[in-house]
Amino acid sequence: MTKRGETRQQPVSLDREESAPEQWLRTIQFSGFTALMLALVILAVIVLAPNLRILIEQQQTIAALNASVAETRESVDELTEDKARWDDPAYIEAQARERLFYVYPGEVSYLVVGSNDQQTTENGQPISTEIQTTQVDWMHGLLSSIVSSGLTEQPPAELVGPELGGTN
Repeated sequence: MTKRGETRQQPVSLDREESAPEQWLRTIQFSGFTALMLALVILAVIVLAPNLRILIEQQQTIAALNASVAETRESVDELTEDKARWDDPAYIEAQARERLFYVYPGEVSYLVVGSNDQQTTENGQPISTEIQTTQVDWMHGLLSSIVSSGLTEQPPAELVGPELGGTN
């Protein structure tokens, strides 16, 4: 019942209804307690973040050191086994025969030269059995070096030696 002269107000619905998250956000009230808790959470993150970074770095260092310890233990085990082998006289005899080409008195040892392993130089070229000579005019190289070093105005770091050509 409405009084005379009063108009009754009825809620007007909009075309668009609010979704559940929007309704939830509308019900949140921002109070002093909420602000205090939010400030404490932010402060905790600021205070603990550097310590967490240090903790993670320390855990990585510990893991790397544990791996290093494991490798060292494996190496010690291998060396212990190797040392135990040298206590066996048969092993010592085999190593002396193989590495040093030792033989017992009365035995004959043959060393085959030029077997399947072909020897090569550092750059991979096969080693030649022929004597080779180079065609270098060393006198011309010496004189040009003396003349160029005496007449140049360049600093020593920029000097380049002469090309040694094959003049006969």
